[in-house]
Amino acid sequence: MFNPYIKPMTSQKTLKIASIFGILAVAIGAFGAHGLESILIENNRVATFDTAVSYHFHHTMALLLVSVLLQNKVSKYLNFAAILFTLGILVFSGSLYILALSNITFLGAITPLGGLCFIAAWTALFLSAKE
Repeated sequence: MFNPYIKPMTSQKTLKIASIFGILAVAIGAFGAHGLESILIENNRVATFDTAVSYHFHHTMALLLVSVLLQNKVSKYLNFAAILFTLGILVFSGSLYILALSNITFLGAITPLGGLCFIAAWTALFLSAKE
């Protein structure tokens, strides 16, 4: 049922990851608004940083939902959704954070891969309703 190289995401593991991502979303957002404001303005990347924080937080809430759903059933699609939401946050928001702070523009080419992870995660969540 599961790929032997991908360990199943349990409800507890997913909840822990979502909690860490939630902590980071709030901390990074607050630090960006106060401590990093001058760098973001200098790089003309305030909107980029705001997008990263917004997607980070919204998809953290989706991951939290998946952890609740995993409490009630074992599902390969919920497992994939948890993995893909996690990868999406790391790749999408992570690349935008680095881009906003460093102004290394080629990172913008990586960001859509994170977006594809988000789309695939939402699709897996949809498919989990059919299991």
